[in-house]
Amino acid sequence: MHVFDGFFEKMGEIKFANPHLLWLLLIIIPYVAWYIWKLHRQHASMIISSTLPLAQAPKSFRYYLRHLPMILRCIAIASLIVAIARPQTAGKQVNGHSIKEGIDIMITLDVSGSMDMMDFKPTRLAACKQIAGEFVKKRPDDNIGLVLYAGEAYTLCPPTTDHAYFQELVKTVRREPLIDGTAIGDGLGLAVSHLSESKAKSKVIILLSDGVNNAGFVDPHAAAEMAKQYKIKVYTISCGTNGRMAGIKVPGYGVMQFKTEIDEKLLKEIAQSTGGKYFSAGNEKKLREIYSEIDKMETTKREEKTVIEWKNEHFLPFLFIAIFALCLEFIFRFWILRSNPS
Repeated sequence: MHVFDGFFEKMGEIKFANPHLLWLLLIIIPYVAWYIWKLHRQHASMIISSTLPLAQAPKSFRYYLRHLPMILRCIAIASLIVAIARPQTAGKQVNGHSIKEGIDIMITLDVSGSMDMMDFKPTRLAACKQIAGEFVKKRPDDNIGLVLYAGEAYTLCPPTTDHAYFQELVKTVRREPLIDGTAIGDGLGLAVSHLSESKAKSKVIILLSDGVNNAGFVDPHAAAEMAKQYKIKVYTISCGTNGRMAGIKVPGYGVMQFKTEIDEKLLKEIAQSTGGKYFSAGNEKKLREIYSEIDKMETTKREEKTVIEWKNEHFLPFLFIAIFALCLEFIFRFWILRSNPS
């Protein structure tokens, strides 16, 4: 056991479990005073004509070391007192109290047929799944859920902090068995219903679409009004470049080109009415940047209070010093410095 390893590096971090015992160090002062008084009492008186012969007499090594036993005893007493005061350094955090206030987030993802377009690599839907998963990994304290919509909407994952479960569900996202179409109002309305009872101070919906609202039963503006009433902020993202042609694999026909039509006006109105923001993503790189920007805007509040237990004991080095000093005192007092060694 290397009790002295890193000893001096730890000195600046020392805390004592029994600091009141350090007052005992003051007993060294009366001990030294008693020692000096005792030396004066032991001096014998003798009248001589001259001290010159005594001054010229050589002094032995015992003369120079005559006070060493007293010094060693002081060191032993001081080290022993420090040892029983129990010097310690901070160990690992063993008692921690953290208050974390997460955000409730619903990702509302368009899974209509046009999400198979290949202007994103490998497709719009595959890129959206991957980037949404990356976004969730950065937010461990948030409740996050997932709503899918095409011609209708359904909940794939209600808001949860079990992000491993969420990530597994994201991998299963596909267009089937939903009816094709783009029911933006239904998707938004379903996401709002999940957050309507939330007690979180911040509630957010990330709505992604690559088309025009052409299906469903809920009017998108009505769904946005509901979000506003429940103080839910909606960030809208258009996926693809409006008016541009993009390829899509059609069974039996190979890759065919189709024009992208996005109702950007509607997406902007939804975001504006709920206090959110509209974004346009023309490729997967831009989509990743958008999610990063949302991540920065919607920060999670954290308040952490840490209680540290002082538990790494360092009394052994001081105890060994005390024992070593006492042993040296014994050797010098009763052997090396004896006045009549045998």
